Amino acid sequence: MSIRACALCVLLCAALALSGCGKKEEAVFTDPLPSAEDRTDATPEMPGLSGGAERVSFSTDSSPVGVSSDEQPSQPEILHFVDVFGEEYETEIDPEIPKHPYDLSLFQRDGQLLSYTDENFQSCSGIDVSHHQEKIDWEKVASQGFTFAILRIGFRGYGTEGNLGEDRQFKNNLEGARAAGLKTGVYFFAQAVNEDEAREEAAFVLELLNGEELDLPVVYDPESILDAPARTDNVTREQFTANSAAFCEIIREAGYEPMIYANMLWEAFELDLNKLQGIPIWYADYEPLPQTPYDFRIWQYSNEGQVDGVSGSCDLDILFQTRER
Repeated sequence: MSIRACALCVLLCAALALSGCGKKEEAVFTDPLPSAEDRTDATPEMPGLSGGAERVSFSTDSSPVGVSSDEQPSQPEILHFVDVFGEEYETEIDPEIPKHPYDLSLFQRDGQLLSYTDENFQSCSGIDVSHHQEKIDWEKVASQGFTFAILRIGFRGYGTEGNLGEDRQFKNNLEGARAAGLKTGVYFFAQAVNEDEAREEAAFVLELLNGEELDLPVVYDPESILDAPARTDNVTREQFTANSAAFCEIIREAGYEPMIYANMLWEAFELDLNKLQGIPIWYADYEPLPQTPYDFRIWQYSNEGQVDGVSGSCDLDILFQTRER
């Protein structure tokens, strides 16, 4: 069985809750930025797995027998990584895809919060939320040093009809976060099966924004559904890539910056990053350090954040900003 097939099998066996009780179109949908139970891959807002950092490694294939080092072709670099369940995978690192510039030794943790600073970049702290966090006291959130929030604006149902819906707390969250001085961006939980549906999702997002200015990108969040049949079950890597590109094109043409949400499994097996270059990545990974070798602008590093003013747990993120000189 192929690596991709194995990955998907593992994911489909996991009982993550992108909840789908009753009629699919009327179900309560998980945040596109799921929780450990919600995500199908390393994207869920999952806590770091113990020892995860030690399990990330790079290697190259051994040299062919009888070929000198001067004559042998360059060998692919292999990334070994784990998903949120601790399942191990490997994939070739694509030399054509831009790599991230961060020094992994410079990530610092203070309790649950993560930060990063080097001579070129400095991070700021944020959260991402949906109606699952209910009503949020944004003044309390801001008082703890959080400076940005990414808000779920809407979703497409994963049932056959694939109805579009607005997150019922979006307007309250946008108004509250702005009033508290936080920078804001939005994400859309996608279930498009082709480019036309992806463009429809983008048009729906623009309708909900109604010209509102944003400080941060509009994020496209395609995800797998693990615990129920889903309209995207048979969507190929090529189609997911085309859908992402189509959505982001519409968003960019409307004057907003697009972004794609992905974890290492999606970067390795579900998206062709070569065809999506120029679109920044919001990377999700709950290991102690990011496992991806590829560039990303935001890291969602936990789904177990305990933030005063937010009911229950929420996702924690850091945004990398260029330092002023």
